[in-house]
Amino acid sequence: MKWNSKFFLISFLMLSVISCKEEDKTAAEIAQIPVALELSRFDLEFANAASEDISNLKIKYPYLFSQQYSDSVWIEKLTDTLQLELQEEVRESFGDFSAEEEAIESLFKHIKYYFPAFEVPQVVTIISDVQYDNRVVLTDSLLLIGLDNYLGSDHRFYAGLPNYVAQNLDQRYLTSDVASAFSKTINRYPRNRTFLSRMLYYGKELYLKDKLLPNTQDFQRINYTSEEMDWANINEEQIWRYFVERELLYSTDSKLDRRFLDPAPFSKFQLELDSESPGRLGRYLGWQIIRAFMEKNPKVTLLELLDMPADDIFKQSNYKPKK
Repeated sequence: MKWNSKFFLISFLMLSVISCKEEDKTAAEIAQIPVALELSRFDLEFANAASEDISNLKIKYPYLFSQQYSDSVWIEKLTDTLQLELQEEVRESFGDFSAEEEAIESLFKHIKYYFPAFEVPQVVTIISDVQYDNRVVLTDSLLLIGLDNYLGSDHRFYAGLPNYVAQNLDQRYLTSDVASAFSKTINRYPRNRTFLSRMLYYGKELYLKDKLLPNTQDFQRINYTSEEMDWANINEEQIWRYFVERELLYSTDSKLDRRFLDPAPFSKFQLELDSESPGRLGRYLGWQIIRAFMEKNPKVTLLELLDMPADDIFKQSNYKPKK
């Protein structure tokens, strides 16, 4: 028995060393991928503009100026009190954007590694008047980032927002939001109406972030606080038991989305612990199932994973929650 234990320990250590070497090799290959990142600080250009500069800005950024508004509207905005406050706060927080630029460039390199057809978009930073539902917009050729949505959860501009919304308006979630925007371009929403399918749809998005954002922490990838992440990890077995005992996995009840998948102050188990729990715990469990599947099937590529039906993934994952 002692010999067997020693054998398994040595085998485990050897596998760990091999895995680390493979990860190092992958990281080195990703670092060498050329990415021509073009960053434009429209927020600063507009903040520094005079009325006579508007016509040139419209030529340079036609997609940011709606044709239904005359130049007088934009000229007025140059001296608008709220706009000036937003500009000042953004300048204070993001006057130096080098760290964010480096993180976005790293993200794009990881995307190119796993999805070579990806075309790097032009990155344009803007002030969006705190349109937090659209704080990151990704098209084929453009990535728009509303920097006024990342001033910190306790910023006075967010005082009227629900806490669960405001907590995500923080600089540490910016690159995670960009990764989410990319995920939506390749991760198809399931036609299958079961709760499990929707759980694993979000689980795939979060697993993509595992690969695309290896230097971030789990709580950043799911846009939790570190305390919410701890709560989910500690209670994973209880959450899973709740879903299984109530036969929720194959339910097609759309109300489950509001209870466990949609952004919310807490998940709705309809138990006393509700107020202690973070929202979106269905996404969290979907993530753990995807991780379990990929751990057992390391040769499956990300593209293959994205195309796999939820039921196949679940059955092959042999998922068991952490205790």
